[in-house]
Amino acid sequence: MAKVGIILINYKNYAKRFLTEARDSLRLLDYPKELFSVYIVDNASSPETRQYLKQVYPEAQILPRDDGNYSAANNAGAKRAIADGCQYLAIANLDTKFEKNWLAELVIAIESDSTIGIAQSKILLYPQVEEKKIKINSLGNIIHFLGFGYTSDYKEPDREINGLIEIPGYASGCSFIIKSEIFEKINGYDEEYYMYHDDMEMGWKTKLAGWKIVLAPKSIIYHKYEFARSILMVYYMERNRYLVMFHNYRLATIILLLPAIILMEGGMIFYSIISGWFKVKMKVDYYFLKLSSWQKIIAKRKKIKILRKKKDREIIKGFSGRVLFQEINNPLLKYLANPFFNIYWQLIKKIIIW
Repeated sequence: MAKVGIILINYKNYAKRFLTEARDSLRLLDYPKELFSVYIVDNASSPETRQYLKQVYPEAQILPRDDGNYSAANNAGAKRAIADGCQYLAIANLDTKFEKNWLAELVIAIESDSTIGIAQSKILLYPQVEEKKIKINSLGNIIHFLGFGYTSDYKEPDREINGLIEIPGYASGCSFIIKSEIFEKINGYDEEYYMYHDDMEMGWKTKLAGWKIVLAPKSIIYHKYEFARSILMVYYMERNRYLVMFHNYRLATIILLLPAIILMEGGMIFYSIISGWFKVKMKVDYYFLKLSSWQKIIAKRKKIKILRKKKDREIIKGFSGRVLFQEINNPLLKYLANPFFNIYWQLIKKIIIW
């Protein structure tokens, strides 16, 4: 069996809120204890958090960082795990509870086919006391052609799934496994993303490099998902959806999508005004007005070109023309934007042959 590095990221007080249950469930894994190591990257570290982590989870390796960059933190954990001889990297959120078969099933999935680069767990919502049925958080995430990402089957009742299912979008960063050699070949996480859409970027370039992403439905994890916590960093969510497009689409594809990009930009500016984050939106736009930003984008595109084994037309087959933010019931999005952009996408993707 393979050696696995499990990478968890603590941010400020997350460990005090979530670590105990995550630790207890990791200790019960049915994977051989000598074949996995836990690496906790203490992001935005302080002497107090380091001491707490060492006290609460003494068998884990604690890696302190001070800047809060989630992507860089994952890279730090991966670097240490690979140096320790780990053949696979299991990336997981700290606000989770692991079923005992979580890791073993991920390893079985990724070892089942040499063309698989990433396998995602079945991610279930952590059960609330008042709920009678377990609900789904993600069976794989979906990419909208304009760079938005969202979970599939969100809040649907849990159901039995047999066999590995190829994910048309990307694996949720909440819980997935990747081969160490692939992680290195694709240059790990892009630290420019900082946080949000980092998992989309990881999945997109993994596919461009020729590997598949699958759902391992027998690998179960429960996620203490809080939507309000996810929308606090709207700057990175909006900026990074542009980055993932500008990094990964061929130039011809970007030109074809320009009318939709411009129209969506106008819609997002309007939405930011009525929603109270117009200044944040202007900060995003300013990022793309800087020469240094485009120098970084061009450098990244060169790296992607070296990796690329798949054409855009192969990658976009599973992309969506609708934005389905399940927690936001916006009539303009539902009845105006989604129908228009979906029709646009259905027409445009037939033209993309490169």
